[in-house]
Amino acid sequence: MSTLISGARKLDAEGEAEDFWLLFDGDTIAATGQGTPPPATERVDAAGLWLVPGFIDLHGHGGGGHGFDNGPDEIRAALAAHRIRGTTRSLISLVANPLPAVETSLRTITEIAAADPLVLGAHLEGPFLTPSRRGAHNPHFLLSPSVEVARELIAAGDGSIRQTTVAPELPGALDVIDLFVEAGITVAIGHTEATAAEARAAFDHGARMLTHAFNAMPGIHHRSPGPVVAAFEDDRVIIELILDGLHVHPDVASLAFLSAAGRVALVTDAMAAAGAEDGHYRLGSLNVTVRDGLAVLSGTDTMAGSTLTQDAALRTAVNRVGVDPRAAVEALTRTPARAIGVDDRFGILAPGYAADAVLLDASWQVQQVWANGVLLSSA
Repeated sequence: MSTLISGARKLDAEGEAEDFWLLFDGDTIAATGQGTPPPATERVDAAGLWLVPGFIDLHGHGGGGHGFDNGPDEIRAALAAHRIRGTTRSLISLVANPLPAVETSLRTITEIAAADPLVLGAHLEGPFLTPSRRGAHNPHFLLSPSVEVARELIAAGDGSIRQTTVAPELPGALDVIDLFVEAGITVAIGHTEATAAEARAAFDHGARMLTHAFNAMPGIHHRSPGPVVAAFEDDRVIIELILDGLHVHPDVASLAFLSAAGRVALVTDAMAAAGAEDGHYRLGSLNVTVRDGLAVLSGTDTMAGSTLTQDAALRTAVNRVGVDPRAAVEALTRTPARAIGVDDRFGILAPGYAADAVLLDASWQVQQVWANGVLLSSA
């Protein structure tokens, strides 16, 4: 079965094209072009709409009232809440928990990813994090970096771990980073007190990302540039950014896009309340209160993930930060794909790439979503 989307205004990391058509054949883009389209089994008139690649979220903990660390049914329900908003491929992020619980979650993710190609694998956020920058991670479950524990986690993941976050200043952290890199896992530094020099050392050992820049790490000080500046100056490093207007001020987000052009990956860090109501939730083992869309650890002002979805991040990037739409779409598509080494399959609207696409109206509101050539949502 083939699907033709025609008459669209195409926008991806390679640029913009008017009167664009795209042909899905199964789970792959078979052909693209401008002008007169070829025949197809199904036709979609996209006149007046933007056509962009499916969004990729490298960092999220839940959505739709469901958490990613609560078993397979909860994971599937949470993913569904993000998919209807344009996120066609996801990593499933895990907060720090007791090791047996983390290993059980990793085995669950491995099973889900084997059955669902829209799940790209797991993001292990911890347990090797700095307690003073733990954010919404339970301090009782943080561990000093250990090659033995890292090997145990890699074995439990059975190839499903695509990304992990490590605080590089902790004793033994560079050895753990070496091990993860050798296993083909993208290492991010984050939840850290690292100096710029310690961040650079981690990047020289193969770390290639910065977890939610500016959050859970030292900021930029005029006499102490910290890990953010170290990431800005290293062209090898991709920088996660939570663009909900709460975690990072729009003016500071603009600085990130200017300082690391083509290297910003927008992420949600969403917890269960994304796409759901304000109220009381759990993130891992901790209680979270959500009020006016802001999630904090109950009884504190510590942010506990977000209620963001990637379509809202796109609107914030364009409308509040002033990011060029091409760069904003790139930060949701090609850049996150590049971060975990799947940019040969995802993030571009071109023949041979996955049949993932989102139609958006002039206000950047999602109208239709396809993933693997299947229509997931239609407004």
